[in-house]
Amino acid sequence: MSTIKLPEKFVSKYPHKFAKGKQRFLCGQRILPKPITGREKLPDLVDRVFLAYNGARLQEACRLVVEKMLADDSVTIGMSLAGALTPAGLGSAAVVPLIKAGFVDWIVATGANLYHDMHHAMNLPLYRGSAAARDPELRRLGVVRIYDIFLDYDDVLMRTDDVLRKILIQPEFQKEMGTAELHYLLGKYCAEFEKQTGLKDASVLAAAYRAGVPCFCPSPGDSTIGMNVAGVELRGNRLRVNPSVDVNESTAIVLDAKLRKKKTGVLLMGGGSPKNFTLQTEPQIQEVLRIPECGHDYFLQCTDARPDTGGLSGATPSEAVSWGKVDPNQLPDAVVCYVDTTVAMPLIAHYALARRAPRKLKRLYDRRAKLVARLTEEYFKHNPELRRPG
Repeated sequence: MSTIKLPEKFVSKYPHKFAKGKQRFLCGQRILPKPITGREKLPDLVDRVFLAYNGARLQEACRLVVEKMLADDSVTIGMSLAGALTPAGLGSAAVVPLIKAGFVDWIVATGANLYHDMHHAMNLPLYRGSAAARDPELRRLGVVRIYDIFLDYDDVLMRTDDVLRKILIQPEFQKEMGTAELHYLLGKYCAEFEKQTGLKDASVLAAAYRAGVPCFCPSPGDSTIGMNVAGVELRGNRLRVNPSVDVNESTAIVLDAKLRKKKTGVLLMGGGSPKNFTLQTEPQIQEVLRIPECGHDYFLQCTDARPDTGGLSGATPSEAVSWGKVDPNQLPDAVVCYVDTTVAMPLIAHYALARRAPRKLKRLYDRRAKLVARLTEEYFKHNPELRRPG
């Protein structure tokens, strides 16, 4: 075989007439990763091998969290949780460690995520199963299926409901409140259940209670927690959940950060109502309260929803700019990963915990009253034509 020497540089007889300026497109990280050995640490693997397509988006997401959101301890970070993540174990595996590290300051979740979280606090088991199981047989045997997760109808669901109802009729629940307070009080019981069962860091509600992280639910009636709230109301229970409290408290968290000239970021795990509720804090400030603002600074979403169907779950950060949800000057700091959250969240959590030291807890739950008071003050300051009540 004859040897062909590679030229140092190819000189074309027909140079492209538009070639000027092309170097700005050919200056990114070169794609030629070293072979995987099996000895790599996960963060190094993400940096070195996740170089294209949604792998690259996931690397960008990890680096956005570490290099921007967590680079400054003052950034206020909200996380939304949609989809059945706590039954899949992501609450204890990823969300709890992020809470304990101070990497998540406030949470918006579906009621289902917070309800199923209570199973773990009470040490009631959920099992890996099969999506191919015959559902009529499962129903006959009293086994409930969440895709490929199995749980016992009597010993898990009914038992959790029974304990939940006993909690909801306690004296501290006999008033009107928002879901942050509701879940904080439930978290206190979940923390006690962890002690009774000997489990540690099993429950998101318990971890949020200990860390002072408010947990909001934008659709409190759309879950078994809400169903049981409604059930005990028929018995004369005086607990009333007021969604306006949630809107004001979550908006106050964001406004406080912006008034202090600090940045805010959102970690959107899935879409749905939790995503919108997390992002609507900015339109609430700008559109409803008429307080000048620009939008969230950092945006990260993991979703399997397409943008072209018009659903909020697939709406892009550039579309969110038109609503004032995202600062248009910060779009380079907005990443969307089209990947299953159950794949992305453990990787992002591991990367963040490996690359950043824990932050001091902001304990936003403890400051709710002061934050809402400041929100109210700013509201009337920017709307002098309005009359204060009383």
